[in-house]
Amino acid sequence: MTMTAVAATSDRPTLAPSIPRQLFVDSGYVLLGLPLAVASFVVLIVGLAVGIGLVVTVIGLPILSGTLYAARGLADVERLRLPAVLHQPRIRPHYRLPEVGANAWRRIFVPMRDAQSWLDLAHGILRLIAAVGTFVVTLAWWAAAIAGSLYWAYDWALPRADGEGDQDLAQLLGLGDSTTARIGLYTALGVFFLITLPIVVRGCALLQASFAKAMLTGVAEMRDRITVLEEQKRAAVSAEASALRRLERDIHDGPQQRLVRLAMDLSRARMQLASDPEAAGHTIDEAVAQTRDTLAELRALSRGIAPPILVDRGLPSALAAIAGRGLIPIELQVDPQLGTPAGRLDPAVENTAYFVVSEALTNVAKHSRATEATVAVARKGTHLQVRVGDDGQGGAHLAKGHGLAGIADRVRAAGGELVVVSPTGGPTEIRAELPL
Repeated sequence: MTMTAVAATSDRPTLAPSIPRQLFVDSGYVLLGLPLAVASFVVLIVGLAVGIGLVVTVIGLPILSGTLYAARGLADVERLRLPAVLHQPRIRPHYRLPEVGANAWRRIFVPMRDAQSWLDLAHGILRLIAAVGTFVVTLAWWAAAIAGSLYWAYDWALPRADGEGDQDLAQLLGLGDSTTARIGLYTALGVFFLITLPIVVRGCALLQASFAKAMLTGVAEMRDRITVLEEQKRAAVSAEASALRRLERDIHDGPQQRLVRLAMDLSRARMQLASDPEAAGHTIDEAVAQTRDTLAELRALSRGIAPPILVDRGLPSALAAIAGRGLIPIELQVDPQLGTPAGRLDPAVENTAYFVVSEALTNVAKHSRATEATVAVARKGTHLQVRVGDDGQGGAHLAKGHGLAGIADRVRAAGGELVVVSPTGGPTEIRAELPL
């Protein structure tokens, strides 16, 4: 076994874009939002009005359906723009699809029965309100920042009023009518607008994007979250059932059989005590050996459930113990911080990581024909990454009925993801990402 200490990976999240870059991204989002909102408002209002107005003549139904499809297209454009502002992955709802073989009229009614299509329509009409307000504020702040901060460059070219009643802002504030006072005041105001520009523009962009997110992806996110939770629940039930079946089989094939033989040996020794004490002694010696073997098997089974070393000393020591029992050389690369009191993981994450490594190495020993293996465990941002690789024959997959399927269920139950890369001929790498 070779053990290598790996430096702890930083838990800091990925750095956000720089302030100037984010400023231009937010500004482009807000300023482009107004023409898109106007076009969306005009198209959808006209389509909705015509569709509703002609619905009694049946012609309005296709128009209304087409309007909903147009709203879906405009909503998709907005969804493409959201990730740059919100720094979140793009989410597109699962729209209702027409049934196979449905006729034209049934297809016309499909978007009308889809709640998300009506949310897209509502967003396309109401977004104009937010777009106008944020556009005006953003444009005004940009104008004040540029005009004020550069006032010193064009003050000389501005005409001055000669009337006694005409006073500029510097005079009204009591700063006098000198050029220095005027330039100093307007430049200071420009600098103020320039400093606050990223904050104000960011706020406008978030206001517009948050409204779009709530209308266009809120329901989809909720449905996706429910789907993920249901999958995790099914995976947890499947993993627990598989673990119980395996434990039952191992107990039946191992300790239970030894205990039956132990009972028979003790009964035989009892009958031999009176007639043949020497034979009884040999039988008792065999029973003692059976007891030791049974205890050894029970310890091995307990290591697969919740080994004491994992609870007492943490994941690095538990993984080192697994590697030490390996039938082939195993290189262990582990973050040493995971074994310290401050760096210990949640018990559920530790148990899952231990299970992944233990089961993966068991599969390596049984099926891979490998000559060496590698185990690497380290923090990667907000996840724990577990990698088990070998130089075996490859061909591993996650099909049900195979050993890796149980690992995949266990990882999904913990909210993680399992990836298997195992081309025919090898090598094989199993990667598990577990949320911390």
